Amino acid sequence: MKGGPGHEGSGGPVKVLVAGASGFVGRRLCAALDQAGHDVVAMTRKPARYQGAGTAVRGDVQDPATLEPAMAGCQAAYYLVHSLQDADFEHKDAAGATAFGAAAARAGLRRIIYLGALGEDADNLSAHLRSRREVENLLGAGGVPVTVIRAGIIIGHGGISWELTRQLVEHLPVMITPRWVATRTQPIAVGDVVKYLAGVLEPPAAAGRVYEAGGPDVLRYSAMLRRVAAIENRPLLLLPVPLLTPWLSSLWLAVVTDIDTGTGRALIDSMTNEVIVHDQSIRDLIPIQPMSYDDAVRAALRERREDHQARS
Repeated sequence: MKGGPGHEGSGGPVKVLVAGASGFVGRRLCAALDQAGHDVVAMTRKPARYQGAGTAVRGDVQDPATLEPAMAGCQAAYYLVHSLQDADFEHKDAAGATAFGAAAARAGLRRIIYLGALGEDADNLSAHLRSRREVENLLGAGGVPVTVIRAGIIIGHGGISWELTRQLVEHLPVMITPRWVATRTQPIAVGDVVKYLAGVLEPPAAAGRVYEAGGPDVLRYSAMLRRVAAIENRPLLLLPVPLLTPWLSSLWLAVVTDIDTGTGRALIDSMTNEVIVHDQSIRDLIPIQPMSYDDAVRAALRERREDHQARS
């Protein structure tokens, strides 16, 4: 997006599509982009139900014919779509990313921005993390430069990984824990993810780059659970059982949380992979001070309370 008004680097408004606008990150990103003065096109499968920022438009990555019309006039697009709840999520996500990247090229988009996942390529990545990496490549196959922000667990009200953590702590004062609770991760507040996503929209230097994003705390999952318990003033005893398999863990999660078994299994498989930041270059481009894990937890709990009060 080079050159005149409304194009990248000019500091003017950008017409930008957000695919997954009604999701956990998407609705927050639409609000931030709108507040920054950009022309936001909120792509959703059910635009009549959309109540967030921007102009709602129908689009479905599994229905390629809907994509190019949704992108009309846009200079950039965010891709925040995944099919983790689907048993065949790898195939669906690959097909969706391929269709989106091809449509973006036909529509003349100059940048795609994708929220991916941390994890070392040399590691034995889980199916979920492998799929996220594959999507990065497929989005760019049509020739449009892709800017990727890879993040680990995102802390915020409504996020699946955060809800898993919160519900385990609130429902199980004594927890039989599998081996994955010793894995290190680098959680990040959803508000900071949104700042990073919005921040890479215009700078020319961000085109085609892969960035890693995390909060200031590197924690084992067990420490994350204990800190949530302490913040909520709840008892928590962890009893490690190394032989507890991912399959058994996912069944256990389905009993004590409202996360479905398929999604739980995909997330648990990923929890065996260490997901921490090794490249800090995004901090040079967007010099914010990310929120601590404890503060992110408090913010998520506060938003949940406010949401429940608004609904009652």
